[in-house]
Amino acid sequence: MSNPTKPSVLFVCVKNCGKSHMAAGLMRKIAGDTVTVDSAGTKPGSAINELSAETLLEVGVDITDQTPKQLTDDLIASVDRIIVLGPRRPSAVRRRHPGRGLGHRRTLRTRQ
Repeated sequence: MSNPTKPSVLFVCVKNCGKSHMAAGLMRKIAGDTVTVDSAGTKPGSAINELSAETLLEVGVDITDQTPKQLTDDLIASVDRIIVLGPRRPSAVRRRHPGRGLGHRRTLRTRQ
């Protein structure tokens, strides 16, 4: 995945059915070919969340051809930066590859 002339980013969430695919799709739209983008899950589901896909179609981003995939050591090692989405700590990523792209961690919380 890594290209020496182009940065790479991996979006990670638990199921890889919604949040991480949405983030990857938006980044692809905004960054175009300047960044290599991928997503994966620590416990991937079976299909992309329909509401997530429909929502992104409203802004011109199509993730309907994407499928959830397992986070692997090779995938972690192949990227420059890892962004973990969701309320859970990125412990699965840290255990697999300590310090890999996780130097600046910030927890974002949704409003209740």
